Amino acid sequence: MQAVTFNEFRGPISLSDVPEPECPVDGAVIEVRATGLCRSDWHGWQGHDADIKDLPHVPGHEFAGVVAEVGVKVRHWKVGERVTMPFVAGCGQCVECAAGHPQVCDDQFQPGFTGWGSFAARVAVRYADFNLIRLPEELDFETAASLGCRMATSYRAVTAQGALRPGEWVAVHGCGGVGLAAVAIAAALGGRPIAVDIRDEPLKLAQALGAQQIVNTSEIDDVPAVIRELTGRGADLSLDALGSRVTATNSILSLRKRGRHVQVGLLAGDQANPPLPMGPVIANELEIVGSHGLAAREYPALLDLVVTGRLAAAKLVTRTLTLSEAPAALETLNDFGEVGVAVINKL
Repeated sequence: MQAVTFNEFRGPISLSDVPEPECPVDGAVIEVRATGLCRSDWHGWQGHDADIKDLPHVPGHEFAGVVAEVGVKVRHWKVGERVTMPFVAGCGQCVECAAGHPQVCDDQFQPGFTGWGSFAARVAVRYADFNLIRLPEELDFETAASLGCRMATSYRAVTAQGALRPGEWVAVHGCGGVGLAAVAIAAALGGRPIAVDIRDEPLKLAQALGAQQIVNTSEIDDVPAVIRELTGRGADLSLDALGSRVTATNSILSLRKRGRHVQVGLLAGDQANPPLPMGPVIANELEIVGSHGLAAREYPALLDLVVTGRLAAAKLVTRTLTLSEAPAALETLNDFGEVGVAVINKL
């Protein structure tokens, strides 16, 4: 079958013929109908993710498709069903999964990282009974694919980790796919989003998704001061949706007293382990939490928001491309030229 592959980190990315995936006994093979192009795939290609241990490798971790084969131990799924799954698939057996937190599973499967991913005609996944999610008939594959990482991650970041309450100010630093999703989710749930970015194009899309205020930081020296001015005392909840020293620091300093910061964007490479302003964290009793994925059992609430039209997830999909166009698109993801979410739907 055809798949996007790379043979070395930071090396050439190409469309290649690779063997058909073998179906795990506890998993399934999914015929991919759409798969999102995410900056996390770029991080994987760069070698920033220790879960990628064997090369060559096929990236791709947010997808939707149709069950093509099921393993002998799978009981709840059959060929032909329309599905998606979280990019973090919990094993269902470990301490974390038993406690209801499979997004931090001790033995998690991640397509595109711990195994070959969805930039291919078909992808093999593990732990099917615990992780596959049935798609509503009203939901197209392109929109469903966009939920798999960015929308799902933002949903957990805003609701569970950020504990958003209606009427609260939510500052979102970085309006890539994750940030725009966070803006849309916060607006859908009654929050008052402030979209923060250095580019006008994503800020315009953020307004269409429900941002009450936008802040272009390209000519602003003190971003937290601007957010404090807009809100009166600071954001109730702030998210670093990009992942950098600057955005993480600005997010924390944008908060009101006893506000909550959620780190969503990956801090990798030379941005890992940044110095953070812990003085204000202590003095103002700020909360700092991380957010990593969304458990399959929490998807119904997210899907309901989308299907009922309260969350305009389809607006985030701004470009579709073919599998042959994916290598070039993946290589340029760190240029931040993409606005919204690009989805591969011709495989």
